[in-house]
Amino acid sequence: MSRPLEIATQMIAAYNAQDVDTYVSYMTDDACEANYRGDVVREGKEGTRSGLAAAFARWPQNRAEIKDSQVIGNYVLFREHVTRGPATDGSPLVEPFEVIAIYSFEGDKCSRVEFVR
Repeated sequence: MSRPLEIATQMIAAYNAQDVDTYVSYMTDDACEANYRGDVVREGKEGTRSGLAAAFARWPQNRAEIKDSQVIGNYVLFREHVTRGPATDGSPLVEPFEVIAIYSFEGDKCSRVEFVR
């Protein structure tokens, strides 16, 4: 297993455990999560930490299952199946969805995650 694939897989394990501290420990300080070729949705390690903490509080059953993976140089691509479960704020149920997540690496740290949905 390549080092980027190993790290991205560990990030998903932390995500599914809703362990934001471990998740962001794999990221550069200025890392971000963004829509593919679009808006940044979580900026920096601290923005990612607080954004994910809020999402996990809203969807405590949230999970991402890796359906397929590919490594191309310093990039890891996952096809993920995401389920949210009931929201704690009473908002309507989000139907499960598929997403392509592109993890960009600088050495042993993830510098960006982009989502194609």
